[in-house]
Formats: sequence, C-alpha cells, structure tokens
Amino acid sequence: MAAAITAASVSGASAQHGKGKILVVLSSETTLPLKDGKTFETGYYLNELVDPAMRFKDAGYELVFANPKGNIPQVAADSINKTYFGDSEERLKAAVEFQKTLSDLDHPLTLRQAIEGGLDQYKAVFVPGGPAPMIDLMASPELGKILVYFHKHNKTTILLCHGPVALASATSDPIAYQKALRSGDLDAARKIAAGWPYAGYNMTIFSDAEEKIAAQYVFKGDPLFFPQDALQVAGGSISNAAEAWQPHAIEDRELITGQNPASDAPLMDIVLRTLKNQ
Repeated sequence: MAAAITAASVSGASAQHGKGKILVVLSSETTLPLKDGKTFETGYYLNELVDPAMRFKDAGYELVFANPKGNIPQVAADSINKTYFGDSEERLKAAVEFQKTLSDLDHPLTLRQAIEGGLDQYKAVFVPGGPAPMIDLMASPELGKILVYFHKHNKTTILLCHGPVALASATSDPIAYQKALRSGDLDAARKIAAGWPYAGYNMTIFSDAEEKIAAQYVFKGDPLFFPQDALQVAGGSISNAAEAWQPHAIEDRELITGQNPASDAPLMDIVLRTLKNQ
C-alpha cells in the first residue's frame, strides 16, 4: 500500500534539508500513442511522486526536479483517486496539498541543465511512474547520459511502476530502440541494446498482466509495446509479484525498482535504508 499521508507529515515537508539532493526526473509529455491511432492523456502518478517525495523530505533530502523540456510536468488525471491512497479521501486531499508545497515542480531544470550543473551533487536519481516515461524518457539521450553516470559511479538509481522503462534511454541509440519496439522489430531492438549497462540486473516494472488490465479499463486501447518487454529485450532479468497489483520492490547493486503504484512504500523502505548506509 502507499505510504500513509497525514496532516502532520505534510507539515513535515518544511523539515531541514541536510542529507543531500535527489534528482527527480519526470516526463515532459502527456499524450501516449496507442495502437490503431488511439491516444491516451497521461502524466506522472500522484502517489508515485508525492509519497516518495514526502519520505525523502521527511528524511532530510532536498528534491531537484528535471525533465526533457523544462516545462511543467502533468499529473495523470486518473491517478487523483483515493484508490491509490488506501481508499481514503483524507489521504488523497493531503497528497494534493503536499503536492502544492513542491514549488520547484513548476520550474524544473531541463535534463541538459541537470547534466551541465554537475551530476556529482546528487545522492540519487528517481523516476516516478505513470505511463508518460514510455513517451519521451525512454528515448532521451540526455537521460541516458544521466543514468550511465549514476551507473558508473555506483550511485543510487530509483524507478517506480512504468518509470523503469526509462532505463532504455541508456541503450546506444534510445530513439531507434523505442522505434524498434513500437514497430515490433525485436531483433533490431536487441542489436541496438547490445552493451546495455543494466543487462543481467534483477529488476521489476509494471507487469504484462497489469498493463493488459490498464489497456482495457484505463487506456481504452492497446499499447504499442509492453513496458516489461522494453527491459527484457535489452537484457534485464524481470521479477514480478505473484499477483497483479501487489507491492513488489527489488534492489540489485545501485538499481532499486518498484513494480506498480502499490510498491511506493516498500521501494522507499529500501531506498532510505540504502542511502542511510552509504
């Protein structure tokens, strides 16, 4: 379940920062292409950003937001729902109020600015989910540079739900990789992914079973490819919960991934423990 949100924890957002900076990477796009010319308006999931952001801030970390264009990221309308907050209207309202305290969210850096500003200043990089990372983040060479830097320097790399698809940006040609996946040319995709730095890593992502349910009841259309394929084709070792929508998080070396919206709490348990021990 998502981490509990209370008025007390919202007020804790003003806690002193002193443990370092977390680079939070979000999508700049909102329209997910689907099969048969259909599209779906989306963005980041509210709980997948707010719950981790709250726990980062309460633990004393400063959040720095970035996306490809430097525009205001959009929250997915379907995520503003008490379902993702323990079926509690009170927790949903508290999440919305906490989101308003994230003033820098409306003024993100571009990914290029984040790179030029120096990646050594960040303790970790975090990519929340919602389907939006399938639009631009997975095909972003700039994000690929950021992830490769964190990989080479063994710095904590955190991705949640659809967010792990952004790891595809670290392939040799992420734009061509996304194109190959969208066209169904998996042989071409495998060739492009040769040498992917996360090949052989244990990881999780929004599962095929969950994506099929989302396609039917949320997207109202079929995705061009499944996010799980994007990692498996590149060489990732995928592990998912035995049942759809159950919490599941995995740590392998510097990489920490969570499967679905319900995985934000176990993901952050691992993240904060890992950062504390660094």
